[in-house]
Amino acid sequence: MPWWPDAPHGALPGHGAGPAGPGPVCFSGRRDHRLPRRSGPAPRKGPDRVHVLILGGTTEARRLAELLAADAVPGIRVTTSLAGRVAAPRLPPGEVRVGGFGGAEGLAAWLDEEGVDALVDATHPFAGTISLNAAKAAADAGVPLLALRRPGWAPVAGDVWHETGSLAEAAESLPSLGRRVFLTTGRTGLAAFAALDDLWFLVRSVDAPEAPVPSRMELLLDRGPFTFDGERELLRRHRIDVVVTKDSGGAATAPKLAAARAARLPVVVVRRPPLPAGVRVAAGPEQALEWLGNAERRGPNGDRGSGR
Repeated sequence: MPWWPDAPHGALPGHGAGPAGPGPVCFSGRRDHRLPRRSGPAPRKGPDRVHVLILGGTTEARRLAELLAADAVPGIRVTTSLAGRVAAPRLPPGEVRVGGFGGAEGLAAWLDEEGVDALVDATHPFAGTISLNAAKAAADAGVPLLALRRPGWAPVAGDVWHETGSLAEAAESLPSLGRRVFLTTGRTGLAAFAALDDLWFLVRSVDAPEAPVPSRMELLLDRGPFTFDGERELLRRHRIDVVVTKDSGGAATAPKLAAARAARLPVVVVRRPPLPAGVRVAAGPEQALEWLGNAERRGPNGDRGSGR
């Protein structure tokens, strides 16, 4: 049985489980089916196959699944879990599971029932609750955990950044910075800006946002990657005078920062929440592959080592 001896397994405080909802949907190739309920660990698909669960929804998660499906690390069975919050997600190769686990306890049970050997948390940098649940579930199930996190952005010469610790702080800072706001913090969390009736917002997200939302708002449904020229024209056309973003990192949405810099606009940047203590981090899919490739086989007895 493979084992990553250096993987940290520090216990974390308990966290409340979210609603499990109906049984999650699992996609494998062209066939869709409900996950069966098992009374014990699931049998492996092939001798000594290492089962990796990716908590996905990001570009990095999809790229890692592509590499594993292409046998970049031989002997890997990959399952990607998507939260199901996006109406038309881009499905990665391999097995895909859509839906919640029911918090840390439900995830730990799934890891055990499905014979998962390694867990990769490749969720969005701001999916703090999921990351906390992943850390607790991995510790409880004795499964090594890796967080796959793209590097955050850093200001460069010419940037006018105002860093905040939350969306609420970002909203408080806006009246002194501008009147026409380009808000790119995603479809959740707009309630923090709903009371700013004197400001106008251009809100961009992949799906329609959840209420409450600002009263003076134009919604732009779009998905990156974006370009510098496109972002610069967007700022000009809508007469934007301040930009609000989370520090999501990555190249797909970074052009808005360059466009704001060129226009000398202030940018309110919401800092990332910290990862749980002791979690190993990879900055990209290639580093995650290296971690997965360092597995040591311990035989077919199903022992997961000292993490149990």
